[in-house]
Amino acid sequence: MAQPTPLMPHATASWLVDNTSLGFEQIAEFCGLHILEVQAMADDLASSKYTGRDPVHSGELTHEEIERGQADPSYRLKMQRAPVDVSRTKGPRYTPVSKRQDKPDGIAWIIRNHPEISDAQIGKLIGTTRNTINAIRERSHWNIQNIQPKDPVTLGLCSQRELDAAVAKAAKRVTAVEGEPEVEVEAPTDRRDDREKLIEELRAERDAASKAAAEAAQEAEAAAWLEAKRAAEAGEKSA
Repeated sequence: MAQPTPLMPHATASWLVDNTSLGFEQIAEFCGLHILEVQAMADDLASSKYTGRDPVHSGELTHEEIERGQADPSYRLKMQRAPVDVSRTKGPRYTPVSKRQDKPDGIAWIIRNHPEISDAQIGKLIGTTRNTINAIRERSHWNIQNIQPKDPVTLGLCSQRELDAAVAKAAKRVTAVEGEPEVEVEAPTDRRDDREKLIEELRAERDAASKAAAEAAQEAEAAAWLEAKRAAEAGEKSA
């Protein structure tokens, strides 16, 4: 059984590159990354974009374990203490780093199978931003060619109960808009209810956006890294 990866693999890899003499393959294997990503950090193509995270301080590695790896290039680093998934009962959804790469697939599935669900609901359900949702809907996302719609419940991004509740809420809203007489929509009580719902959704979207800022930055960094890598490869071929 494969061992778990650090809670923040890129930041951990950046720290190991800067503070140890471990091999790129050792770091890549421990952090669950491709060796080319670690190579890019060592070449200053990506390391400056990540704030290093000390795995010794977090308890994921020990100094002794790092020394064993430095002494033997073939040694495979062993996780000392697996990161604990954070569970929350309030506030915007937290998605473990290991699952964040699955978010676009979950978003695409909801857009295709439940178009009645609003962007604010998707943001709250998956823990993402409106910009990411729009990019996937408009097929302008940087990784759109690799996005495959997959059930977010199967991916572990939300529970079946949460998804069912979002679908029911969206269906109720659509039915109300389509079947409600205009005079009732204009009633003061309805306007107040709509306004409160809008404020609630905007707050949820704002909170989700602030918490998902790191994810959006990471996606942009990945795109930049790929472009830099392709440019480097093109330069090697031309040379």
